[in-house]
Amino acid sequence: METLFERVGGLPFFVALVERFYEAVEQDPILRPIYPDDLEPGKAHLSGFLAQYWGGPPQYSMERGHPRLRMRHASFAIRQRERDAWVDHMSSAVRASDASPIDAGLLIANFRETATFLMNRPD
Repeated sequence: METLFERVGGLPFFVALVERFYEAVEQDPILRPIYPDDLEPGKAHLSGFLAQYWGGPPQYSMERGHPRLRMRHASFAIRQRERDAWVDHMSSAVRASDASPIDAGLLIANFRETATFLMNRPD
């Protein structure tokens, strides 16, 4: 069975997706203060994680271990507004891709669920 990773074109798709997402983050007054000055390591981590999650090679886990998403994000205040801004930018990045409508829907639904799961502070 073909994975989403394969259907969308592999790692180049996720690298481009993350680049589009981070272009928006760089301009966002809510999200930009949460991110470190140097965005490049985060771009590599996110694209690697997404590629692996959606059926690509396990490079992310080989380099960084188990994703432990909640633990890795615990030090960042993620409330509803941060979650919503993140989802908006990632959804826009997906919509700007050439993913099929079905694959785009799967990606966006997953991003919404994951972002909600990572919320860790009350409003």
